[in-house]
Amino acid sequence: MSHNSGQGGQTLAETLSQPQCWAKCLSELQASGDLESIGRRFAAGGEWLFVGCGSSYYLAQSAAAALSAITGLRAKAVPASELLLFPEAVLAGSAGLVPVLISRSGKTTEVLRAAEYLEGTRNLRTLAVTCAPGQPLEKAASAAIRLSAADEQSTVMTRSFSSMLLALEALAATVAGDQSLLENLRRMPALAEPLPATLHARILEFVAANHFADYVYLGQGPFYGLACEAALKITEMSCSYAQPFHALEFRHGPKAILGPEVLVTFLLSEQGRQAELDVLEEVKRLGATTLVVTNTAGERVRANADLLVELGFDLPEYARLTVYGLAGQLLGIATALKKGFNPDQPRNLSRVVVLEPAEKPEHAAF
Repeated sequence: MSHNSGQGGQTLAETLSQPQCWAKCLSELQASGDLESIGRRFAAGGEWLFVGCGSSYYLAQSAAAALSAITGLRAKAVPASELLLFPEAVLAGSAGLVPVLISRSGKTTEVLRAAEYLEGTRNLRTLAVTCAPGQPLEKAASAAIRLSAADEQSTVMTRSFSSMLLALEALAATVAGDQSLLENLRRMPALAEPLPATLHARILEFVAANHFADYVYLGQGPFYGLACEAALKITEMSCSYAQPFHALEFRHGPKAILGPEVLVTFLLSEQGRQAELDVLEEVKRLGATTLVVTNTAGERVRANADLLVELGFDLPEYARLTVYGLAGQLLGIATALKKGFNPDQPRNLSRVVVLEPAEKPEHAAF
């Protein structure tokens, strides 16, 4: 049976296609020279502001953390609504700001209004990141990264999320002049190519053998945005209850929910590894079921992971960041199908959130 037949087939096919999509996006960006020209244009920026809605906001969180680590520049992420409704709080003290506006469709109303506000009212030059060239966001911004190869038919974001994050990491490496990281980013897709299909089979088996009432996703640093996105995937596709936390914050109250029917997913970092492993051991001791995504496992991980995803890539951490999202996407698809939902037609959702003019708040900044 082909991957795009049956319920959820479109979403699954796009999820499984990611390594090939990443390679194509990076190749096209390299050939176009867009990252170099954008890097030069915004080189004087002292602080970067990443703006998005939904998945694009969680992407913004990981992109901001990655850019700060790679370049040493200040960066933060906000939802577009926060910028529009509380602009003075978001923009206070910002000097030499580089706003990056993220929208898969290039038509998300709040992101488009943020671009118009920043370019018009604030006289700031903005960078759009999108998978649909020629849309209003690209026209409203001063520059754009276009990843048409990553566009998708599905309502929920999978390969568009990972590809836009990968492109922003490549931009950060370009700004930093880090040729080694750029080369490692380009090596990553080939190393990741066998992973989606084998991981899909393992997650289907894991989901079939277990019943979960709650889902928790934990990550620190650049992995926190990925944890938020993974929680959103299972919520969107399977209408399940899910919560993301910074890994160590989970101890401060939320661990009260732990038990066998709570699946806790850990996206383990290198920098915070020892402290995060302490949380993993505590969560397992308190009776939860655990899924761990890490590059190298070791004895402590193997002893406390009910499902282990060990990448084993000979790459620095930021060159493999996008791969950590695969498990959450595939878990969402498998759980949706088990519960009788169609991931291709998620309940109450549309592919693009477009607001009517009447929905514009009276006192907003736009």
